[in-house]
Order: sequence, then structure tokens, then C-alpha cells
Amino acid sequence: MSLQKPLMRGLLAKKLKFHLPIAFALSIVVAAAFKYGVTEPRKQAYADFYKQYDAIKEFTAMKEAGIFESCRPSGE
Repeated sequence: MSLQKPLMRGLLAKKLKFHLPIAFALSIVVAAAFKYGVTEPRKQAYADFYKQYDAIKEFTAMKEAGIFESCRPSGE
């Protein structure tokens, strides 16, 4: 009794028929999870921050603290 030879002809095509749809489905699921789990909350956090952000107020606070070398505080 001898062992049957492995079938090598068409092996790649046979395996791809099984693995390729699984790979596509998993990649779509991961992309959707990343979009709704990471990017959407990040965009919302930026939107919430800039709703109440006052650039002029921040600039004057940094100017008063002496951070900028090109402009002097108002008191001088």
C-alpha cells in the first residue's frame, strides 16, 4: 500500500477561491471598524475643541507670558 501523491496542479487557484473572499471581507470589516472607532471620534473631538476655541485669547495669553520674541507684552 502506497501513499497517494499530493495534487499540486491547480492548488493555488483552489486555495485562492477559499481565502480571497475571506480576506476581502475581513479587510472591509477592519476598515469600517477603524473609520467608526478611530477617525469619527477624532473628528468629533476636533470639532468640539474648535467650537469654543478663541485664537485671539490664546494669542494674548501667550504674548503676556513672553513666549513670542517678536512682540512685547501690552504692559511694556
